[in-house]
Amino acid sequence: MNNLKSTKTLSKSDSWRMFDDISPRYDFLNHLISFGMHLSFRDKMAEYLPLKQSLKLLDLATGTAEVLIRLFKKSPSVQSACGIDLSDKMMDIGRKKIASLGWQERITLHHGDAHQIPFNDRAFDAVTIAFGIRNMENPRHVLTEMLRVLDNGGRALILEFSLPRNSVVRNIYLFYLRYLVPLMGVLLTGHYYAYRYLNQTVETFPSGEAFYALMTDAGFKNIAAHPLLFGAACIYTGDKI
Repeated sequence: MNNLKSTKTLSKSDSWRMFDDISPRYDFLNHLISFGMHLSFRDKMAEYLPLKQSLKLLDLATGTAEVLIRLFKKSPSVQSACGIDLSDKMMDIGRKKIASLGWQERITLHHGDAHQIPFNDRAFDAVTIAFGIRNMENPRHVLTEMLRVLDNGGRALILEFSLPRNSVVRNIYLFYLRYLVPLMGVLLTGHYYAYRYLNQTVETFPSGEAFYALMTDAGFKNIAAHPLLFGAACIYTGDKI
């Protein structure tokens, strides 16, 4: 109960502590609550990578490195990649997965904050973030940092939950997020709030046109949205020109 109580007091800027706590079962729970679809969502991101050979890729809020691993498997154009996160325990798991594939020289993980990306301007051809930007204290600032480290012609790819427009689908989706996901979370990890936090952030985070506005304010061009699973998630893309 002490862990649960302390987690409730965390701000978004401290959400990495929650992910440290749930890291041992994070991948398993992700697979369970999404019925394995989180992998296909990440695979879909490969279709929207810039049309360029030898891509240099950065993944923010990389967690257990699932985005980087999936994109390496799906896109031969990715030459090198790195990920940053504030949760070292999540990245420890990611490093083990990368090592099991023998990709330590191709994919590296670093402690870092998406609000202050520790890389030079124009260092990457693509910057990705999956199910992480809604956990950021200042999403608009994160977007400006993504734009800063992108080379001209580079692209940001943001995979995030959203709310389906169809009222029937949306109600079923919200019931699942509000009640069933926290129940599975507490039964399998002992952390009720970590999975209650999921629906709270999904319901309050701007999506659709509101997120377009954030990307526009940050300076992105050619912004597009690619809905997934009846709008339960969306891949947003934006270019640096």
